[in-house]
Parts: sequence; structure tokens; C-alpha cells
Amino acid sequence: MPQDKDFRAVVNSILEGKRQPLIMGILNVTTDSFYDGGSYADTTEILRAAALMIADGAEILDIGAVSTRPGSVAPDVEEEWLRMQNALTALRSEFSEVFISIDTYRAEVALRAVSEGADIINDVSAGIMDSDMCATIGKMKVPYIAMHMQGTPQNMQHQPTYNNVTAEVSAFLSERVQLFEAAGSPMVIADPGFGFGKTMAHNYQLLHELEQITSCFPTLVGVSRKSMIYKLLQTNAVGALNGTTVANTLALLKGAHILRVHDVKEAREAVEIVAMMKSSVT
Repeated sequence: MPQDKDFRAVVNSILEGKRQPLIMGILNVTTDSFYDGGSYADTTEILRAAALMIADGAEILDIGAVSTRPGSVAPDVEEEWLRMQNALTALRSEFSEVFISIDTYRAEVALRAVSEGADIINDVSAGIMDSDMCATIGKMKVPYIAMHMQGTPQNMQHQPTYNNVTAEVSAFLSERVQLFEAAGSPMVIADPGFGFGKTMAHNYQLLHELEQITSCFPTLVGVSRKSMIYKLLQTNAVGALNGTTVANTLALLKGAHILRVHDVKEAREAVEIVAMMKSSVT
């Protein structure tokens, strides 16, 4: 099983320019996620999808058991954990070489998941939605992904406003990174939270100014098939693969260190092309 120190070493190698950015494959074991809800209803499908993602180049698998799409309603803790546990147990048993990330904002689920082999906690609220998260991460001493979200999944898209979205997101992430590092997390990854409490204009300003974040923190970018892409292109999530690849490429050019995606092969190709272009600069 991967160890925390190995994940830190991998991320530090990216920060030092010694290796390519990481690909995180999304495995949502929910019925209502905006794109892949219901796709992985049983263990066989979960393992099949994970094997394909790993073969295509994913080094992290992110398991989500609660949808955080706009207006979503969360199940209780026990239902979330039941969904999560089945997937985590199967994946950890089958794939010892991959890092497993748990997409949860609940400290109790995070605690149980790490005790059963998870490597990373990915929290859409950066600890805001569960006041026990910071102490829990500090106790477990695991890498943590802190995402910016204005509001909650239930209300985040109800007229989000900022004076300067990039400055405000950066300030929030700086405060949360420092808080979780001080609590004992060995590494905190910043996620600017594309699509979470942001208008389309906010999202594209963040993307344009992403270097203000990537130059300060290890940064994960998650734009895969989101409405910031498909609404702009007048399509839907199913038709947003090409737009996603373009947005991922722009994020890589702006210094993203991890891409969180539904489509691993296409993201890996973007990583390789950008890496080759950068290596040719003399």
C-alpha cells in the first residue's frame, strides 16, 4: 500500500519540475452525481473502471459517496460510509500500487476510511462543514486536499459574489493550508473549487489567474465536464470531453500539479503534450 511519505515525495518531485503532474481518476459511488451517478453500482463495475483508469495513467483514485453538485441532498453518515466502505475495501485489496483519496467533508467518514487503507482526504469544504475535520486530519497525519467553496452545495450557486475572486480564493486557501499543516497534516493540497460557489466569469478568471495559486501551493484542479465548460459550449456533460481537455491543458500551462478527471486517458495525453512542450524550451 502507498505510504504518506511516498505521496509527499511524488508531489515534491512535481513542484521541483522532476516529474509530470498527477492524474486523479474520479469514482463516484453515488446515484446522483452530475455526470457518472449510478455508473458504479456494484463492486465489479468499480474494479473494472479502476483498472481502466490505472492502465490509462491514474496514480490516484478519488472515491466519492456523496454528491456535491448544486442543490444536492446528502445522505446521513452511515449511508455515506456504507457506500464508501464497499468501494474502498475492494479497491484497496485489488490495487496496492495506487493512492486512494476519499472525497468527504465528514470527519467520521475520513477517520474510518484512513483506518481501512485510504491515503488522502479530499474535502470540498476545507474543514468548514465539519469542525472536527482539522483535528481528525491532525490525529491521522494524512495528506489533505482543501477546496474553496462559497456557501454549501445546497446554496452555492445562488448568486455567488466576490470583489476579486482570485484574491479571495487565494486568501482562504492560504488560511486553511496553514491551519491543517499546523494541526499535523504532512501535506495540504489547495483546490480553488471550480464550479463551487462561482459564476462562469468567476471560474474563467480563476483559470486565467491560476498561477497566483499554483505558485504558492501544490494545487489540484477539477474542471472535468463541469457546467463552466458545457454551458459555455452549449452542450451537456456528456458532450464536454473536448472542452474539458482544453481546460485541463490551460490549467497545466498555469502550473496545476494534479488533475481530477473522469477521463484519464485524455488528461494523460494533455499532461504529456504540455510536458514535452515545456521540455523543449531552451
